[in-house]
Amino acid sequence: MAALDRILIKDLHLRGIVGLNEWERKKKQDILINLEVLTDTRAAGRSDAVEDSINYRTLTKDVIAYVESSSHFLVEALAAAIARIVVVDHGAEGAVVRVEKLGALRFSSAVGVEIERRRTDFA
Repeated sequence: MAALDRILIKDLHLRGIVGLNEWERKKKQDILINLEVLTDTRAAGRSDAVEDSINYRTLTKDVIAYVESSSHFLVEALAAAIARIVVVDHGAEGAVVRVEKLGALRFSSAVGVEIERRRTDFA
């Protein structure tokens, strides 16, 4: 299999429910999301047609809608759910998802995780 290309979606600033504490379950938190969509973009590069690529505008809308309406205890679970959207719903070969909860820890700008998932993880 040829090396995969990466579509980058950087610095999505969203608000959603994520956290263990009771107050975190009631009030949306600031969340920063970065995505690398692993796919083959050669056909799109040749044709210059969005139909030959993953439509990152549609993908981003789906991620935004999910994050703003979801509720997770852990950033790990939110990252896994986003990876599923990228791979299962949008047909990517894989995804690298970074989810950071801004201002979650004293003396730190953010706390988060970065995960990589492939199609085989969702089979």
